[in-house]
Amino acid sequence: MTEKTEPADMPSIELRTEALESLLVEAGLVTPEALDGLINRYVADVGPMNGAKVVAKAWTDDAYRRQLLDDGTAAVGELGFAGPQGEHIVVVENTPEIHNVVVCTLCSCYPWPVLGLPPDWYKDPAYRSRMVREPRTLLSEMGLDLDDDVDVRVWDSSAENRYFVLPERPEGTESMSEEELAELVTRDAMVGVAKVTAP
Repeated sequence: MTEKTEPADMPSIELRTEALESLLVEAGLVTPEALDGLINRYVADVGPMNGAKVVAKAWTDDAYRRQLLDDGTAAVGELGFAGPQGEHIVVVENTPEIHNVVVCTLCSCYPWPVLGLPPDWYKDPAYRSRMVREPRTLLSEMGLDLDDDVDVRVWDSSAENRYFVLPERPEGTESMSEEELAELVTRDAMVGVAKVTAP
């Protein structure tokens, strides 16, 4: 994937973000503590560990797995994960024959309640276009090589539907608890650019 570049005369994203934060604080619209709290909530509390708990429950409770695939929004809400960007979650399941991967070709729609904030690569125009045109090649460049007989399905997230991948449970984890399984699940596996591996 190519690195995104900005025009030489345009300030970096970090500088623009700092400038915007300064303006908001100076105008009295927000405090630095409130901003830090919001960022921390999505990095630490609402981040990928919520999705990992959803995945681990689905792996250990078949009735919950079926509910998750039938109505993702309700199923993740049952575990207490809801909020902005989580109103219409659709869950797609990876199997030995089918590998699902998520992209947002328009902007960066992403299920925040179960994955936290989207990573920079997810928002990159190169990822957004190449994942549609050449998913197998891009997945390989990102470190995931799939067998030729695996059907790769690309799901385009939007404001109407935010997709979430239920990864395959790795072999050799049959004796692990739900909590132990959750520790194995990564954000990238729930986007579909990686697989979950046994310890």
